Amino acid sequence: MAFRQLKGIQELDVSRNNLSRQIPRFLGEFRFFQYLNLSYNMFDGEVPNGGVFTNISAFSIVGNTILYGNRRSRQQVNLASQLKNQYPQLSYGELFQATSGFSAANLIGKGGHGYVYKGILNSDEQIFAVKVLNLHECGAHKSFVTECEALKNIHHRNLVKIITACSSIDFKGNDFKALVFEFMENRRLENWLHPSLLEQHEPKNLNFVQRLNIAIDVACALDYLHHHCEMAFIHCDLKPSNILLDGDLCAHISDFGLAKIFSATNGISIHQQSSSIGIRGTIGYVAPEYGMGEEVSTQGDMYSYGVLLLEMFTGKGPTSNMFTGNVKLHSYVKMCLPEQVMQIVDPKIILEMEEEPSRSMQSSTTNISKLEACLVLVFQIGVSCSAKMPSERMSVKDVLKELHKIRNVFLGG
Repeated sequence: MAFRQLKGIQELDVSRNNLSRQIPRFLGEFRFFQYLNLSYNMFDGEVPNGGVFTNISAFSIVGNTILYGNRRSRQQVNLASQLKNQYPQLSYGELFQATSGFSAANLIGKGGHGYVYKGILNSDEQIFAVKVLNLHECGAHKSFVTECEALKNIHHRNLVKIITACSSIDFKGNDFKALVFEFMENRRLENWLHPSLLEQHEPKNLNFVQRLNIAIDVACALDYLHHHCEMAFIHCDLKPSNILLDGDLCAHISDFGLAKIFSATNGISIHQQSSSIGIRGTIGYVAPEYGMGEEVSTQGDMYSYGVLLLEMFTGKGPTSNMFTGNVKLHSYVKMCLPEQVMQIVDPKIILEMEEEPSRSMQSSTTNISKLEACLVLVFQIGVSCSAKMPSERMSVKDVLKELHKIRNVFLGG
């Protein structure tokens, strides 16, 4: 029986079979098709435009060498070369299905160059986050390449875990690039520090120790990036929206789209910065010397870390409306140390402590006194790290040493 006579067929998967020549046009005549997978073959020519091929969610053609869609030539790009030998491949079709067509219901975040969706692979019910690049935005392609380059070289418990990358075409023949990450159940630190109006209906808070643990996690990741990689990495965009929290509230640094990679032997940048890029980072977190044309450095990351630390414990962002003129988050905290520390701390920290059942015989007054002393030390670290002059900033190793001491003191160790 000729294959074209099987018109009642509903699903067909002939992916990875080295099939060549044109896609048979009679496949478009099969009225009962629910899904057709032609991925990773060697088809060429024009994609048929009838039947199943009119529904972009019903077929996949990724991984073929050259196909024509909408009568325009598109060369198929395989999985990002930097990651294809290290991680499993996921096609555009698989990502499309896993995210229900990149639906708004699965949208969990928006970054500088794209959107982040929650996805579930039906094969093993694995939950993941997929960052889809908006290739119409300036710098999106470069961001994708930089992030692939970074993620193939770094592995640490406090860095977001990459699952795979997809560099392909969508069902319409348009370029498609995405990064697939381990899903972080508690999402971004920013959601905890500055909840949206919708999130405020489900109040959640981080107590002092949880914030301290997150600060230590982030510092551990920076120590690894700066001093323990074959190549030294400068993140260049450290901020609450790029800190992801897993189910145990363990912190993971994400978004390496602006990262700079340096040779460990001579300190030379692997990718020279283009003057057209401008200031690397986000207003409020970017080191002041970058605005004067200075090259990126580990001290620049430490400035961002200092601002992040101050924000975590005051609950106030560096671009808050209360900071105008010469008053910045750094100077605001510095002016209040040490006597007025309880006036600048995030009130949620005190409220959380008052509501927690006492674990010892210590009085509430004693606990608050211990909190005040520890807060002074934390804020002093944040002020030091966010100093204007790079030479005055603490090193990440000293930060880790001091934060561990503070945690031990607070917990009575």
